[in-house]
Amino acid sequence: MASPATTQTVRPLDGLHLDSSGPLELTGLVAEHLRLLGARTEPEPAASNHVRSVPGARSPRNPRSAQIALTGDGFGPQEARVTWADPSSGITDEATVQAATGIMAVHGRRDGEPRGLAVDYATTAAAVLTVQGLLAGLLGQARGGPAARVATSADRAGLLSVSQYLAATGADEGEAAELAAGGPPFTAGDGTLFELETLDPGAWAAFWRALDAPADAIRAGWRPFQFRYATACAPFPQALHATTRAQSWQRIRQAASVSGAEVCPLRTLAERAAEHDGGAPWSLTSHAEGSRPPASPPTVVRPLTGLTVLEAGRRIQAPLAAHLLGRLGADVIRIEPPGGDPLRGMPPACSGVSARWLALNRGKGAVEVDITSSQGRRRVRDLAAGADVFLHNWAPGKAAQLGLDRDDLAEVNPVLVYAYTSGWAERLPGAPMGTDFMVQARTGVGEAVRPAGEPPAPSLMTLLDVMGGLLGTEAVLAGLLLRERTGQGVRVDSSLLGAADVLTAPALRRAATGGSARRPAGFRRPLRTADGWIAPADACAAAAGAYDLRDLHTAEALAQLREHGLTATAVTTDLADLHHDPRFADSISRDTHGAPAVPDPWSFT
Repeated sequence: MASPATTQTVRPLDGLHLDSSGPLELTGLVAEHLRLLGARTEPEPAASNHVRSVPGARSPRNPRSAQIALTGDGFGPQEARVTWADPSSGITDEATVQAATGIMAVHGRRDGEPRGLAVDYATTAAAVLTVQGLLAGLLGQARGGPAARVATSADRAGLLSVSQYLAATGADEGEAAELAAGGPPFTAGDGTLFELETLDPGAWAAFWRALDAPADAIRAGWRPFQFRYATACAPFPQALHATTRAQSWQRIRQAASVSGAEVCPLRTLAERAAEHDGGAPWSLTSHAEGSRPPASPPTVVRPLTGLTVLEAGRRIQAPLAAHLLGRLGADVIRIEPPGGDPLRGMPPACSGVSARWLALNRGKGAVEVDITSSQGRRRVRDLAAGADVFLHNWAPGKAAQLGLDRDDLAEVNPVLVYAYTSGWAERLPGAPMGTDFMVQARTGVGEAVRPAGEPPAPSLMTLLDVMGGLLGTEAVLAGLLLRERTGQGVRVDSSLLGAADVLTAPALRRAATGGSARRPAGFRRPLRTADGWIAPADACAAAAGAYDLRDLHTAEALAQLREHGLTATAVTTDLADLHHDPRFADSISRDTHGAPAVPDPWSFT
């Protein structure tokens, strides 16, 4: 088909009509993002407009499935279906998805036992993935491909969110740091809870020496602290916690200032709600018009076939975004430093390659470029001249310093989609280092992920890096579709701040209206059995908690709850068990290195 376009298009979905049906848990955020991208809907009752339902609440319509459709402006119908999971799995809501996919196990490592996230993490991820699928389908149509129907599910979103941790279970060696309870935040003498961040072992040591911490505790603490992003726990010596409790907050801030480390007090949801600017989680800015050579036509199952993504990413956020674009069919080429990405060697390894690195980067091409040299920067410009997307997550200002910012690359490729996935998107002046745990601390996520009655604590599962990567993919797809409809290059910006605001949106709304921002005490706490744990569905949790299941085996406990009409599922406590878990029949595969690999989060037909 000819590329659908209108001369008035300023957003990628302008001129398209949105219809959705099904429970708001599954459709609310999808519709919200599609509207932000320009889709229009019929007026809705004021009471339900932009409102996402309470976790566990039942819709009068089918509670297990939702339908979304975009039509109009020359496009064939683009439809999506989103579900919780296969109906035979017993997975029926956010709580049971978290339990089955291993989210509770990973999030609970800091506490030494599985814990549910008090935010709807899997549902939010599934919504963003659904938007991705719809955008990819429309992009495929705009490039001459057939209309396709996309399906997503919350359980596949959950598997994707733990894919790095799952990959490590198939490694040829053990973890580089101990998997045991413990970790930040720290507490100052006046009770201030705070996060500490540094990527430099010298700054780590200097910070603690300034507070007179024991030398052996400083040495022993660095490795678990350094690897907490990989292990989701940090069992460093209790002497470090004792050190901060003996100091004033002022002295702790002074120690950070002189050492080069950074500290950030945990903000409340009420504080974040008061300063929230209501901005979208990404921004799209069109720039110069141009032309580009024709690409290979897309296919139904791989709508980005023929497109090239040039990625200069590190750690998780940008590499995950590019990884998903690759799974949609794009050719992804990584720019790595001379000698290759050092994270390729991060333990544990599968066949000599980091299992966690493979989870984000398998299947990508790579070129080694010294971007600090003028010759290397020319090489990047040459590569960008033939690419459709340039994606990076460099530190703020680095692209401009290198002469590789949007305007620089637009000189060689006017229709490039230039994508920057950052920490703060320059929306919070004076913000600390834009890493996952610092953004969690600054935005109230540490309060949102734990129910009332528990001290706030950012999750050591990389919640925002993963969600930020998902939003980065969504933004790039929106940018590509906008480019296809207008013929203009596009800059897209996404951030961990945007990820935090999307994840905590229901809690921020409650806080802004004076309600209780946090979920009630005991929310999503699994129940012990004789040989493991079970997690009731949110709607059944209060009734299930009345039964003493500690002397029953897990299968017996589940059967007893079913006899009383209650829904629950077993909690995955060892991610290695997902390989043969009947709830995910044949879903987990292995790559050529032997590392476990999760399935694509969408399917196109």
